[in-house]
Amino acid sequence: MTAKPTAILISGRGSNMAALIAAAASPEYPARIALVISNQPQAEGVELAQAHNIAVAIIPHQGKTRPQFDAEIDATLRRHGIELVCLAGFMRILSDDFVRAWSGRIINIHPSLLPAFKGINVHARALAAGVRISGCTVHFVVPELDAGPIIEQACVRVAPDDTEETLAARILEEEHRIYPQALRLLASGRVRLEADRAVFS
Repeated sequence: MTAKPTAILISGRGSNMAALIAAAASPEYPARIALVISNQPQAEGVELAQAHNIAVAIIPHQGKTRPQFDAEIDATLRRHGIELVCLAGFMRILSDDFVRAWSGRIINIHPSLLPAFKGINVHARALAAGVRISGCTVHFVVPELDAGPIIEQACVRVAPDDTEETLAARILEEEHRIYPQALRLLASGRVRLEADRAVFS
């Protein structure tokens, strides 16, 4: 099986990107990280991608409408022959049209056990709610924010003395573990999106 060319979209340090790059370095991994796109020129992840000789495209969002910005991303993905897209700390909401165009081929990681705590400030909200277990989720991206069918999840027990930072750090370790697993499932055809469901085979 030929490894599927995959793009990672980032806005910051790219720690989940690093986990995907490391996994894809294995010869038998079914995805190849062929492109990294950042909307922030100074994002730490840009240097990391360049250090691994991965093509990088900087596409700033400032001064553009959402359709204009998304059209630039779409054109760049297609120019590089990308088949799969991973969002990894990409802090822009993509338009419905873009998401539909890449339906079943775009995934995201979120630092909660979806459908709980969608959106931002996840760890603060989890602690305020007094949950005893939190975690992370890899899901298909659909037009509704953080609502796509779930591919992988991991649980983290919340300690009585946890802060946002300590909880986030433990969850991040699990993110780095399950995101490569989810991309492996997608790239190998072992999970697919069908009628708003993740179907495993």
